[in-house]
Parts: sequence; structure tokens; C-alpha cells
Amino acid sequence: MWKLVLLGSLLICIGQTLAEVTEKSQYTTKYDNVDINEVVHNERLLKNYVNCLLDRGPCSPDGLELKKNMPDAIETDCSKCSDKQREGSEAMMRFLIDNKPEYWNPLQEKYDPTGSYKKRYLDAKKAEVAIQPAEKTP
Repeated sequence: MWKLVLLGSLLICIGQTLAEVTEKSQYTTKYDNVDINEVVHNERLLKNYVNCLLDRGPCSPDGLELKKNMPDAIETDCSKCSDKQREGSEAMMRFLIDNKPEYWNPLQEKYDPTGSYKKRYLDAKKAEVAIQPAEKTP
């Protein structure tokens, strides 16, 4: 059960912990200490959160908060996220795009039908590749 809490945190800003908005217009930081690597490498947890977000299965309390805040987080580019939430959500979404399209595609269809997040990610990825240092010659 505690691992479900971990994945919810990651899927928030997907895959990561966007919970209730505080008076500072920020999402709660209640789940900020989640180990993202542990969640993305646990297929059962990952699938449970994806199913929750897609209305295909039950949701834990943190999954319900994630589901409630996901549209706002994607629409505002995670503007109400803490730095930790932003990093976690980026890592989760990148993992899903690169490794789990069977999870990412239906999530994108529901929460980001224009594909704006994936486009920004792929553009940034291309820029990273284009800036690679030249190899040293002997």
C-alpha cells in the first residue's frame, strides 16, 4: 500500500503528488520525499496509478488527489508544484514517454490531448543531443 503512495507522488505534475492547493497557490508537499526510481521500476505500482488516472481501477487517497490536480498541473506547466514535484513529474513523464508508451498514450489522450507536453519534452531532448561536446582526437 505504501508503494501506491510513492507512485502517486511521482505522477503528480503525471506520474507524480499534486495534492490539495494551499493558500500560497501551491500543491501540498506531503509526498515530496518519494523515490521516483523505486516507483518507475515497480510495474504493479505504476500500473495501479495509471489505471486510477484513467478511471480503470480504484484510487488510493493520493491517487485521487493526483487525478484531481493533473489537468491543472499540465495546463499550467506545473506552476503550483514545488521544485521537488517538478523534478519528479518530469522524470516520471520522461520515463513513460521513453519506456511505457502503452501507459503514456492513453494518459496523454485524457490529460494532454494536444500533445503539448510531449512536444516540449522531445524538443528539449533534441536540443540536449545537439549540444553534445565533440569527441577528442588522439
